[in-house]
Amino acid sequence: MLNFMEDLALQKQTDTEYKVHPLIEQRWSPRAFSGRPVESYKIKQLFEAARWAPSCYNEQPWQFIVASRDQHNAYDNILDCLVEFNQDWAQTAPVLMITIVRNSFSQNGKTNDYACYDLGQAMANLSLQATKLDLHLHQMAGFDKEKAREHFDIPDGHEAVSAVALGYLGDPEKLNETLAAKESAPRSRKSIHDFVFTDRWGEESNLLDS
Repeated sequence: MLNFMEDLALQKQTDTEYKVHPLIEQRWSPRAFSGRPVESYKIKQLFEAARWAPSCYNEQPWQFIVASRDQHNAYDNILDCLVEFNQDWAQTAPVLMITIVRNSFSQNGKTNDYACYDLGQAMANLSLQATKLDLHLHQMAGFDKEKAREHFDIPDGHEAVSAVALGYLGDPEKLNETLAAKESAPRSRKSIHDFVFTDRWGEESNLLDS
């Protein structure tokens, strides 16, 4: 059991163009999860990490609906929000979540155009903290926002943004052939030279010169 997890961890420690923190190298998004429960103290640490993310005017516009497998009603309702493709593999995860933002500032009621940006920062914190704790998460766009609103009475002025599966690594051989291949494939990203510009759009920044 440990061998395949160690092999996956090694495969996913991607070669980077420049040195970054090991947690960034090690973070990835599996679809094969172990049935091992996630300890409550680790879940608290994850949300503490999210709590300390920066946000516009310190609004902290994020909210989370979270359920472990033993919280049958909430877990099943989150699972029901996922598209069928994601349900097939996410049902193995011991914890499921839905992320939510409040779309207006609490201090004046004006639209907060940066709410989703701030949620993204909170999730980045949470993701790296998860990696530190030997946990992994897979974030999903493939879910029904309105079904989430109905299941969990999400109020007006708030928007469900993503669904998340969380847990320990599982055996990729339990996935179908296509997903198992994705699980072992190396990570890849665009080069920073493709998206860091200077004087005009598309002109590579000289800050990246060797």
